[in-house]
Amino acid sequence: MAIEPLRFSGISSYSADFQKILERTVAIGAQPINALQRDQTDLLQQRALAVGLQTSVEGLNTAIKGLADIGQSRAVGGSSSNSSKVTIGTVTAKTPATYTISEITSLARSASATSAGYAASTTGAISATGSVRLGFGGTNYDIALNTEENTLTGLRDKINNLGIGVTASILTTGSGPTPYYLSLTATTAGEKPITLVDDPTGAGTDLLVTKDNGSNANFKINGVAVSKSSNLVNDVVSGVTFTLTGTTAVDETVSLTLSSNRSSLATRLESFVSAYNGALEQVDAQIGSAAGLLTGSLIVRETSGLLRQVSGYEGTGNIKNLPTLGVTFGRDGKASFDRTVFDGLSESDLQNAFEFFGTSSTGFGALQSKVSQISDPVLGLIANETARIDATDKRLAEQVEILTTRLELMQRVAAERLQAVDAILGGLDSQKNIVEASVKSLQLVTFGKNEG
Repeated sequence: MAIEPLRFSGISSYSADFQKILERTVAIGAQPINALQRDQTDLLQQRALAVGLQTSVEGLNTAIKGLADIGQSRAVGGSSSNSSKVTIGTVTAKTPATYTISEITSLARSASATSAGYAASTTGAISATGSVRLGFGGTNYDIALNTEENTLTGLRDKINNLGIGVTASILTTGSGPTPYYLSLTATTAGEKPITLVDDPTGAGTDLLVTKDNGSNANFKINGVAVSKSSNLVNDVVSGVTFTLTGTTAVDETVSLTLSSNRSSLATRLESFVSAYNGALEQVDAQIGSAAGLLTGSLIVRETSGLLRQVSGYEGTGNIKNLPTLGVTFGRDGKASFDRTVFDGLSESDLQNAFEFFGTSSTGFGALQSKVSQISDPVLGLIANETARIDATDKRLAEQVEILTTRLELMQRVAAERLQAVDAILGGLDSQKNIVEASVKSLQLVTFGKNEG
């Protein structure tokens, strides 16, 4: 912050000179403060450059992680030859394969049932004895209805309160002598018959007139018969989830194919090239005749060395380096991706490429740890450098505050002293004027005229 010189309001003829002395004193005293503030400005720019470098290196780390992830998963995805019959869901399998689904004779559906019609829903006994037995999926549940509960509504509420996976509701046609019906529906699919009997230990009157026992999904996979209570199948093929959406005709088959997605790897490589060039640009900006304020710093040297390790990485398998996959590095150090070279890779080469990228701890993916040593926002080398810059800036700010306080005090003391001197000189000026006036007056009396 700048120190404004105090305005000197003197009475002597030298007050303007005293103002200049005060301004000169402040200007000289402010020189070390200005130097410190220039250092703070440089530190601020250094910090901004360090943060920009950290962001770009973190982007490179993310890109390498993406390649490690795809190397581990081998970019395996699934497809169905007939999505109107079977759709592919989540695929976590890492090995290409093909499965044949046939004889989808039925899809899983929920069981349901409906009672006969009743004249009212809140009045009129639905049970002759107040004792009703609900059967669901082979298990019986006895329901006792008191006088108030012995209605269509009361039975509905009793069933819903059981919490066994059957939802009861009342349907109404709105006309006719018996417009109210009890509807029962299973909350999950599968072959789970629903029964509802009045006086189960006596007359055993069936209260349901329509019944659908539901069904399982029945199909074959690679010739093995499978029956499931859900159309979503996630426990038949390891690492693959699929959904049955329709039945098949005789001799009709659906192929589920698991294969490595070449385009996914190409996309990751393009992201890597972009991230690499972004980090390289940040480093190059701090090297050479037009280098920024981070020139020669440890973080720039380490990042530059890291980029050389990444671009020159050599594997041990059939795919040994990035240029084999179409990623090359020009004389200026910049990376580029030749999709034509990549597309020319055989399926065997593609599998070897996954081996090359490895995982987060093996192959090319293991470079993540080295990148993190520089880019980690808490423990990384750049984070340490920005912390050092912040500490230095704080120390300089404290020094600026101390020197500013001293300069302000010195200015006040100097101004007070100059003010005192100015008062004395002002008094002398006043006495001089009095003496001169007296002399002139005496001359006028003595000689009858002013001489001077």
